[in-house]
Parts: sequence; structure tokens; C-alpha cells
Amino acid sequence: MTRLLRGAFILWVVLRHGLDELVLSSQKAPWLKRLARAISWGRDLSAPRGQRIRQTLESLGPIFVKFGQVLSTRRDLLPVDIADELAKLQDRVPPFPSEVAVGIIEKAFKKKLADIFVSFERQPVASASIAQVHFAVIRDRDGRHRDVAVKVLRPGMLSVIDKDLDLMRMMAGWVDSLSDDGKRLKPKEVVAEFDKYLHDELDLVREASSAAQLRRNMADLDLVLIPEMFWDYCMPDVMVMERMKGVPINQVERLRAAGVDIPKLARDGVTIFFTQVFRDGFFHADMHPGNIQVSLEPATFGRYISLDFGIVGTLTEIDKEYLAQNFTAFFRRDYKRVAELHIESGWVPGSTRVDELESAIRSVCEPYFDRPLKEISLGFLLMRLFQTSRRFHVEIQPQLVLLQKTLLNIEGLGRQLDPDLDLWNTAKPFLEKWMLDQVGPKKLLEQLRNEGPLYAKLLPELPRLLVGYLQTNTHDHRVDLRALLAEQKKTNRLLSAIVYSGVGFVLGLVVIQVLIRVWLF
Repeated sequence: MTRLLRGAFILWVVLRHGLDELVLSSQKAPWLKRLARAISWGRDLSAPRGQRIRQTLESLGPIFVKFGQVLSTRRDLLPVDIADELAKLQDRVPPFPSEVAVGIIEKAFKKKLADIFVSFERQPVASASIAQVHFAVIRDRDGRHRDVAVKVLRPGMLSVIDKDLDLMRMMAGWVDSLSDDGKRLKPKEVVAEFDKYLHDELDLVREASSAAQLRRNMADLDLVLIPEMFWDYCMPDVMVMERMKGVPINQVERLRAAGVDIPKLARDGVTIFFTQVFRDGFFHADMHPGNIQVSLEPATFGRYISLDFGIVGTLTEIDKEYLAQNFTAFFRRDYKRVAELHIESGWVPGSTRVDELESAIRSVCEPYFDRPLKEISLGFLLMRLFQTSRRFHVEIQPQLVLLQKTLLNIEGLGRQLDPDLDLWNTAKPFLEKWMLDQVGPKKLLEQLRNEGPLYAKLLPELPRLLVGYLQTNTHDHRVDLRALLAEQKKTNRLLSAIVYSGVGFVLGLVVIQVLIRVWLF
């Protein structure tokens, strides 16, 4: 019954804002246009189409707002008027009353507002689908006044999201059972991933911890600023962080007038993305323009400012290695290797012919090389790849859905900043270095350092384990001491060989790095 009521509400909102009329009037058939005029009778549909679409998404709740946020970055796929309206969803969702926000804060801290903050601006400075932000001043542990931003969770979000997710799970079940592509697309798993990330976003302590992790990861890059979290002021529904001062990244003309190097800014964005994905396996997964600013302060001029860490993505070492190898093979136009990687990973059936998959991938990707970003649509490229994957029964990987979404965000940002950006050549040096690090002495030493505590624990225990083993062998299971001594000599010879081989291996890795650099690029 709950699903039915929610579905009926969605239909009612769509009809109230006349999206049915927009769809029918866009058709070429004359009778459909006449039908659109007929069904619009009696409804006030005078508002511009972009405004009607935005209001529909706002009325339907946070999941639909997030969908609109992603669409707003794809100006290559949308008419200008619709893209401009959807951009308002990034930080201009209607706020909830400030009295409600104050009540949430006082309930969380069990104190009056004046006992928490030195000052508090009741008028929100930003309002999004999940929370809104107020500026304030606190007194830190050293007694200093600090300018902060206070993020307050919207009330009642959990029940709204659960209803929408319940409806999405039902629809995913239909796709899974009725569609021929159901098992390959894994709609239930994709919805489960979306469920997890949305519920994570409702816990602001979790968001604060994600921000702290990204801040540590990015500290040595000098390309992006991430606000400090004030843990004494962080609760599940209230989060207090350092106030950041910057210009929204989509205000390109203002940034250019201030002297910001826009092409460099676009390249830095690609570097930040690939660093978070391939080096750290921990990336900001909600990088729409409302969450990205640029600093104009003298000490940090031209650096990115990253905000809103409710949704972050993670990748395993296996995922990172697989993706890096695919990107590397793709940049070298080695489509055979791309096909082999798909088969080796199990993403396509083992019976798939490598040459056929190679030819299909080449036909999709080859036309896009050596072209600036303004002539490339990753959305269209992904659509072509999706059509190819359907033909070869490629299984969708739910853990990579956030990465795909973020990649589209990055492309949208890059397109706004520098349409002439060469995405491939910008990413190529980074991937080259990353691949070399995976097989070089640095990686070997890192693995030895990580495994060192385990070996240090086991080595002192070896004599005791050996004595215990000998004691458990009774006269019915006697140990041949001569055989044991012979085995010990073999072990000594083996250890000597390992030591000598280890030295040779490290030297060999240096040579391999040089060969890989020549071979890959």
C-alpha cells in the first residue's frame, strides 16, 4: 500500500507540473501535439519548462533532487534553459525554517544556542536536498574565535528516503524478473548500493570522518582545500566545520577576472580525481558545482575548495588495478588488452571471442582520440559502450556506479572550465606514474613494511612451534632426525638463495620500470 501511494503521488506531481504535456508536445507526430494541447486544458502550464522540471524534482524529494544535480552538469546533453534551472538544485533548494534548525541544534547539544556559539546567523547560506548550512562563530579549545559553517540535517529525511528506496527496490525487482537484461544489469544490487550511500549521508558524523580522511589524503597535493572538522561540535544531525571562503567553480568569468588560470584549474581537477581514485581508492563522489569552489585568498590562490562529503566512494586494490590497467590499455589504444581484461575479470563470459570484443570496443573508442573535450561526450561514449556491453553480456559492477557518476561530474566541470582540455593526455602521465609505482621497489618496500609486524610476531614463535610439533609425535609417529637435518640443510640453502634472489629482484625491478615506461607509453 505504501508503494502504491508513493507511486500515485509521483504520478500526481508529474501531472500537476505538466511533464506529460512536455513529453507529448516534443513529439513530431501532429496527433500527439494535438493530444498535448487537449490534456493541458484546465491546467496552468504557463511556467517555463525548465522551471516545471525543477519544481517537479524538488517536490519529489532528495533522491530526485540528486538526479537533477547530476543532470545539471551535463550541458552537452540538455538545452540551456533546462540546465540553468537544474543548476539551482545544487545549493538553492528551498530551506526549512531557521526555527526548526535551531531546535535541531539545541536538541542535539542539549544546550541553548547562545551557550553553543559565540554568534549564529539564522539565515541559511545554502540549502540542499539533505541539509542546509548556517554560518556561525565558535570558541575553540585554545579560546580563539573561529568562523565555522554549521550543517543541519533536514528533519524527516529518513522516512522520505526509505519510501523512495522501497519503490525503487520494487521497480528493480520488475526489471530483474521481466527484462532480458535483468541479471546482467543487477538492478537490485545497484539500488542496494544507492541505499547504502544515501543512508550514510544521513549520518553527519560519518560525513565528518570522511572529510577528515580526504583532508589527510590530499594534504601533500597542494591543489585542494578541505575544511577542518570540529569534533566537539559534530553530532549525527549537526556538523560544524571550518568556514571556507571561495567562488563557486561555475562562475568562470568571475574567476577569470580575478586572474585564475582556468586551463590549469581544469587540469588540476583531473589530477585530483585520478589521485583520489587510483592512489587512495577513496574519492569525493558528489562533485557537482554546488560542492566545488575556488580560493581567491593570497596564500591559497587558485586552489579547489571541496565541500559536502556525504557521499564518498571506495575502491579495493583489485578494483584499482583493474581500472588502471583498462585506462592504460585504452590510452595506448590496445583494445585487445581491454577485451582480455574484461574476460579475465569475469565481466563477460569466458567463451567470448577476444577478437570480436576487441573490434567492438575499437569501433566505440577510436573516434574519440586526439579530440578536445568540447568534441567528446562521455555520456554518449558510455551509451555506446553500454550498447556494446549488452551485445556481449557484460555484467554491471554495482561498486563502480558511484565512480561512473563522478566521472560524468568531472567531465561536466571540465567542459565548463576548458572545452579544449585534452582529457586523455592530461590523465596519461598520472596513470604512467601509478602503474610504475605498482611494480617498482617503492611498492615492494611498502608491502614488506605492511607485512613486517606479522613476520616479527611469527619468527619468535617458530622454535616453540617446532618443539610442540616434535613433542606431539609419539613413538608410533617417530621423527627421522636424519631426515630432519637434511631438510634443515635444504632450508638453509633455500634461505641463502632467497636473500641473493631478493637483491637481484630489486635490481631487476629498476630495469623493469624503464622497460615498462618504454612499453606502455
